[in-house]
Amino acid sequence: MSIAQVKRIAISDSPWPWLLPLIALLAVFTIYPFIYNVWLSFHEFVPKSRGLKFVGVDNWIQLWNDSRFWGALGVTFLYFAVALTIEIVLGMAIALLLDAELPGFGMLRAVLSMTLVIPPAIAGMMFLLMEDSQFGALSYLLGLAGLLDKATPMLATSSLALIGVLIAEVWQWTPFMVLIFLAGLRSLPAEPYEAAMIDGASSWQMFRRLTLPMMSRVIAVAVLLRGIDLFRVFDYVFVMTSGGPGTATYTVSLYAWQQTFSFLKWGYGATLSLTSLIIVMVIANTFIRVAKVRW
Repeated sequence: MSIAQVKRIAISDSPWPWLLPLIALLAVFTIYPFIYNVWLSFHEFVPKSRGLKFVGVDNWIQLWNDSRFWGALGVTFLYFAVALTIEIVLGMAIALLLDAELPGFGMLRAVLSMTLVIPPAIAGMMFLLMEDSQFGALSYLLGLAGLLDKATPMLATSSLALIGVLIAEVWQWTPFMVLIFLAGLRSLPAEPYEAAMIDGASSWQMFRRLTLPMMSRVIAVAVLLRGIDLFRVFDYVFVMTSGGPGTATYTVSLYAWQQTFSFLKWGYGATLSLTSLIIVMVIANTFIRVAKVRW
């Protein structure tokens, strides 16, 4: 292809000059790693020979019989369900409170977004210090409120460790839900509410019969975005508990990382990652069909 032809394509209405960079990025950072991961799942790294050995479907058979994987999957689903429920409820409640043009509310909405710029690992380290049983501010306040024994280390207690990690998760990502819900609330028409007020409808009736139905698409998109991100939680768990105590906070992402980089089981780690991807894709596509999400 000559230079003149290239210039002609660049200034024409052809979409290829704009699509080719995106296709190249997808090929390098998405398609190739995925294909390599699939190939790697049928191999295993041998430290003695410092090479890969073909093992067929052994990694997939091991996954099926791995009780630790199923335990990590259970913890991941529990974390996913609890965090998503709390963030939806809190996010909607705060968004309803901020859906007004009162003085200072604009600044408050801006302040809410500040938590989103903090790296999750840094947020996890902050709450690791705040939940320390000896000098942590959060542990001290929970002790004063009678919700936590001052002598009980939250992150070192099996029944409380996951709650401690969830506090960091909810603190950082509830504002994300607030901003999405607030944008949805601002886009709702005023006429149905005016008619409902004339008919004597209560605030709860207007919320249940007007706000929720009209916000259903916005809520569905928010749930989809946060649900995908929650299922691959790693940063908070790695920084705050490393999966402990025992396996109380052991998630699939942490288990895959451990198998890959600590135990050098590259093939099995790839198998775990692919399984997590398959589960997320199945859940996400099922949710899209049920909730009728349209992009």
